[in-house]
Formats: sequence, C-alpha cells, structure tokens
Amino acid sequence: MYFPQGTVKPFHDFDATQDALALRAAMKGFGTDEKTIIEILGNRANFQRQEIIQAFASELGRDLIKDLKSELSGRFRDVIMGLMMKPEDFICKQLNKAMVGLGTDEDALIEILCSRRGEEIKVITKRYDEMYNKSLANHVGTETSGDFRELLTRICSNERANSGHVNGAQAKADAQRLYEAGEKKLGTDEAVFTKLFAQSSFEHLRLVFEEYKAVSGNTIEQALKHEMSGDLKKALGTIVEAAQSTPTYFARKLFKSMDGLGTDDKALIRIIVSRCEYDLEDIKREYEKLYNKTLISAVKSDTSGDYKKILCTLIGSA
Repeated sequence: MYFPQGTVKPFHDFDATQDALALRAAMKGFGTDEKTIIEILGNRANFQRQEIIQAFASELGRDLIKDLKSELSGRFRDVIMGLMMKPEDFICKQLNKAMVGLGTDEDALIEILCSRRGEEIKVITKRYDEMYNKSLANHVGTETSGDFRELLTRICSNERANSGHVNGAQAKADAQRLYEAGEKKLGTDEAVFTKLFAQSSFEHLRLVFEEYKAVSGNTIEQALKHEMSGDLKKALGTIVEAAQSTPTYFARKLFKSMDGLGTDDKALIRIIVSRCEYDLEDIKREYEKLYNKTLISAVKSDTSGDYKKILCTLIGSA
C-alpha cells in the first residue's frame, strides 16, 4: 500500500489569530514584509490557511485575499494566491484557465486530468460544476476534438474506477483487446484505448501493461509510440506514467518545466502548489534519483527573488 508524503504539514503551535495579526503587520504601512508572509503561509497546512482567512476577517474586519493581491505581484503573488485556495478549487481554476480565452492549454489539461485517480477526479468534477455552473466534461468537450476529446470527456464523466479495483483475468483480456486494436491489425482502433485507459483504476492498468508485454512482446509505451500521435498520444502516455508511478511522472514534469531556455512558471507553480501537501516528498526523492540533483537545487538555479523563496519553503530542505 502506497502512503504519499507531502512536504507541507500542519503547523504544531498554530494560532490563527496570531498569524492573522502578523500578516496584517507585514502588509501595513510602507513596503511589504515578504519574509513574514513566506514564513507563515509557506509553513501552514491548507486548512490552517483557511482558518487564518477567517481570523483575519473576524479580528481585523479585512479580506486577507484582497490585501495579499494588492500588496504582492508577479509569480510570487501567483504562488501565494494558489496556496490560499482550497486544493480542489485551485485545480478547478487551473483547468478553467487552460480552456478560457484564446486557445486551449492541452498540456495543462493532460497533466491534471490524466495523472489523477478516480476518487480525485470525482472531487474535481463536482467542484468544477459548483464553481463555474457548468460540467467539466461539457467544457472540455467544447475545447478539444477527436479521440483526445473522447478520452478526456470520459475521464471527466467519472468513468475511472476507484483505486484498488483490479481483476487479474480481466487484465489479461484487456491486454489482448489492446493488442488486437493496435499492433495486431492494420490501423488502430483508438476507441478501445480511450475507453480502457479512461475507465480502469491505475492499479488495474499496471497489471494490464504487464500482461500486454506478455501478449505483444513490446511494452505499452512502445505500442503507443507506434500506434498513436498528437495530444492523444501524450494523454495516453501520461496515464501510463502516472499509473506506474505518479511521483516519477511529476518529477519528470518538474524537470521539463525548468529544462532548456526559460522556465515554464505556470507548470512549476501548478505542480508544487498542488502536490506540496500530498506527495511532494516522494516527488523530491524520485527527482534526485532521476537527475542526480535535488529538486530544491534545481529551483534555486532556475527561479529568483521571493518566487524562489516561497517555492523552496514549500519544497522543504534538500
């Protein structure tokens, strides 16, 4: 049984009123004390930050979110605003941002929707409907097309089985179906792949992938490389990676966000904020195994200023 470990944990000597007063002092008068903001908000669990918001309103009669927005700027503000949202609200906002406006951020949709387990998706879809008064499946359906849309809308329709749902005999049959729908025939029946990948638990998929190698002689990754293309290939590949090891998948995503010229700040913020209380400790460990350097050292070399400081606080010691 896998028990994920985050880097940000509940603060033991927590006092919401004391934190609220300290944050107000950090923003009052000329200039802003970013160090205090980082020290407090980067070392509190999300439920504690929600209590600070309430204490700020009851003790000071002020809106903490509005005050932070007016005092902070740039990527540092983006991180702080993300931390102040409930986790499911933050993810729903990221999904909405990926679809509204000019163009669609398919990579963000793939990262969020294809890396999460059935129970996680159910929470997200319910909250998305509440926040935006529209179903996530319908919204995704209007912004994507083809077999890629079929895969994502199936996921957003809560078709994925919950964790732990595994059937050995079914896994063998599913592996055979994938083989017959792809490598065994001329052309590819993408619908067989989209349905199976969207509906199966990650544990079941891992077993299917093992059986696939026995049936085909190739890995499922090799099969996807030959049989798929475009966004569908990326999405199915993400499901394969996440099903086999979600921390490894996110370690690779973090590396990619900082590799080469420039940094993909949106992806970096999205991953660290959304994973810091869930499995960032595991992601850190996988990052060091894969790249022979710590995640915190990579962030330090690729970011700057208060943005770097808050991210490093969330990541924790090297």
